[in-house]
Amino acid sequence: MSLDAALAAKILKAVDDNFDRQMALTADLVRFASQRGAEGPCQDFVQGQMEQRGWVIDRFAMDEAAIGRHPGGSPFAPEHSKAPIVVGIHRPKQETGRSLILQSHVDVVPPGPASMWTRPAFEPHIEGDWFYGRGGADMKAGHAAMFAVFDALKTIGLQPASTVTVQSVVEEEATGNGALQCHLRGYRADAVLIPEPEEEKLIRANAGVLWFRVEVAGLPVHVSHAGSGQNAIEAAFGLIAALRGLEADWNAKKGEHALFADDPHPINLNIGKIEGGDWASSVPAWCSFDCRIAIYPGERPEAMQRAVEATIQAASRNDRFLSNNPPRVVWNGFTTEGYVLEPGSEAEATLGRAHEAATGKPLETMVTPAYLDTRVYALYDQVPALCYGPISENIHGFDERFSVASMRRVTRTMALFVAEWCGVEPI
Repeated sequence: MSLDAALAAKILKAVDDNFDRQMALTADLVRFASQRGAEGPCQDFVQGQMEQRGWVIDRFAMDEAAIGRHPGGSPFAPEHSKAPIVVGIHRPKQETGRSLILQSHVDVVPPGPASMWTRPAFEPHIEGDWFYGRGGADMKAGHAAMFAVFDALKTIGLQPASTVTVQSVVEEEATGNGALQCHLRGYRADAVLIPEPEEEKLIRANAGVLWFRVEVAGLPVHVSHAGSGQNAIEAAFGLIAALRGLEADWNAKKGEHALFADDPHPINLNIGKIEGGDWASSVPAWCSFDCRIAIYPGERPEAMQRAVEATIQAASRNDRFLSNNPPRVVWNGFTTEGYVLEPGSEAEATLGRAHEAATGKPLETMVTPAYLDTRVYALYDQVPALCYGPISENIHGFDERFSVASMRRVTRTMALFVAEWCGVEPI
């Protein structure tokens, strides 16, 4: 049943009246340089915001053993964050609506060279319609919007009439283990909404992701006798070329995956980091490079991991040194499946009505060849997992930014969605 028009108008006005406060909260979040492993202070701040709103707090660590036993768990590397997960639970006076999980992540990717930013990466600022700062779009704007929905309802004396679990996680950018840990903690709901920056569209499907490091051995000699040694860095180039061949093969299969058939290049291999050698005049004895590659929804990570390993092994057999000193493949991050959000759920219909009321336009859908935490809830809870958020640019790049006007529209949509999905009651 659609939301009463008069109530919807009050909610929209309350979002608008609160919007400056929401942007200030977004700026506060962006000022935390919450890169992987350093999210603790930001999570402390988030917990304080939850406590101010009177929610029940649950703060907990990752359970490596439990994650390791779960088919959706990704391996822990030494760099894996030890920062806590923080959950705030809103309980209604009377449970009359449908329950909901709202989730955001506070971990952000490294900013890169400071010289390539117009302003310091963690110095939030607004120019025209654009809000700048590392992590602002991905996804602290969505994080602040979760709080803003409750604040808007409170302005008009209302609160959700069902349990709403607000989850602030880490490790979204590297393993997806934070969302999985919430699942393992026992949090469940009738639907999930994650406000990632997705162009004001609903994600219909996303790719799975694999992270791995390839460690290559060499034979060090003085450069004057380079021909008698084995250059590990140069050998790595051949292995990368072989992985590019695997990437091309996987892209050639996109016609078998209807939702990705129109994407010109759905499977992207990224060589994200490379290092090796010890001395300019010594043939390098070692090289390692870190990779990320996507897989289609429905493909099992284990099978695709074997394909990666087989590709490295095949390329090594053609090298006189590597055939006897095979490279090592280390799985050090994402080993996650993709998912498809099947159309027709009442949650999607509710979001569609909210979006149209807030923006005046029908809700569109899209697919993304990137990782999203919604995969946990779509695959393992099998509930409608909605990923929907603002227009943005330069995600993971320099001068990351999101559209302020778009964020306002998204927050309006979220507030209407929560009011209809969860119902409302007087505070």
